[in-house]
Amino acid sequence: MIVKIYQPNLIMTQSSIRPAKISGIVSNSIAEEVGFEVGDAIISINDTKPRDLIDYKFLCSDEYLELEVLDTKGKIHQVELEKDYDDDLGLEFETALFDGLIQCNNHCPFCFIDQQPPGKRDTLYLKDDDYRLSFLYGSYLTLTNLTQKEWDRIEAMRLSPLYISVHATEPDIRIKLLKNKRAGEILKQFKWFQERRLQIHAQVVVCPGINDEIHLEKTLLDLANFNQGEIPTIISAAVVPVGLTRFRPTEDQLIPVNREKAKQVIKQVQTLQQQFYHKLGSNFAWLADEWFLIAQEELPAESHYEDYPQIGNGVGSIRQFIKEFKTIAQQLLPQKIDNQVTLTWVVGNGVEQAFKPLVNQLNKVKNLKINLAALNSNYWGQEITVTGLLTGQDLLTGLQNKDLGDGILLPSVMLKNDDTVFLDDMTVQALSQQLKIPIFPISGVAELIKTCLNF
Repeated sequence: MIVKIYQPNLIMTQSSIRPAKISGIVSNSIAEEVGFEVGDAIISINDTKPRDLIDYKFLCSDEYLELEVLDTKGKIHQVELEKDYDDDLGLEFETALFDGLIQCNNHCPFCFIDQQPPGKRDTLYLKDDDYRLSFLYGSYLTLTNLTQKEWDRIEAMRLSPLYISVHATEPDIRIKLLKNKRAGEILKQFKWFQERRLQIHAQVVVCPGINDEIHLEKTLLDLANFNQGEIPTIISAAVVPVGLTRFRPTEDQLIPVNREKAKQVIKQVQTLQQQFYHKLGSNFAWLADEWFLIAQEELPAESHYEDYPQIGNGVGSIRQFIKEFKTIAQQLLPQKIDNQVTLTWVVGNGVEQAFKPLVNQLNKVKNLKINLAALNSNYWGQEITVTGLLTGQDLLTGLQNKDLGDGILLPSVMLKNDDTVFLDDMTVQALSQQLKIPIFPISGVAELIKTCLNF
């Protein structure tokens, strides 16, 4: 690698530009060797200002780079380097979007952002509809907020697959759901993707009385029509029950999914799955795990989920967790541990029945006792709750004055990314102090088991 660094006779304030601020340097990377520091920022790469992480990765794939860098003191440096093609520099950034978030201009009555109480941290109220986050991280967008410039960029950079919130293919129903006249163009937009051989994962949030029954069937059949040819346009579809909280606007007229409705949707979609498998060789449309939890029905077998194309939508996530648990438990669980340990594993009450066998397996280890605390969320006003929606207040209410043993096993899915804050802004530390017990955030099966064994 060849590196040349020089400093022009310039000083520029950070407020006059929008650089990509560096939040981390990977050890033993090119960036560390060059001398980058946290707090520095990339202004341009080969005379191009990167808009986002997509631009950054594309520009940095070249062998020769000219970087314009703003240091923490406001001074600009020019860095010239040669490297192997596609070598990563080893820089991490505060955000994936250097030019700001594309905000959502829809007014979906079931939007979770609008179903939160006021007064919480600002990031909880950000409504994004950004195709870049969809490409990078699998977040869903509606396609109603894209300018022609963004459509052109998707085509030019081959940003595929994207994750699209469909909800309905009938124009009048989709317009009603999104409260946006542009929402009715969805089938035309699918054809645009098809003509350019770009791909989509789709989702349908089912709102009883609006886009269910015959409308749900038409939507899924329309989506399946785009799963044809050598490069199918729509790769998969997820069917998700609408999630409602007690903070939602009273005028929305939405109906929560009850057990009867869940059973009806399961039957309807499973019938369509048989047709899809016969025609397409895939189930194509999958039901989120929540349907089975609400209906109090057994989850489908592991083989049903094929390669888990909609795992990010909670489709098969419980089965995948159980499979991973069995594999890792077989490798790590001993017959006994030296000290007697009692821990409380907190989960949403929706997974209580599915997780009981896992707790029984843990409790076969001599001297280890795991109690499952399956809670619902009074904070959100939900009788059946998935683990990720439990708040600090829910745990405080549900666990106070109970024998919790030596500590609490807390799935990190309840917390803000890379932080220890619940959705209601309570911190793990504050909850631990009020419950007077240590709390151990855990991420994944391996950490869960290792925490139990190494307490």
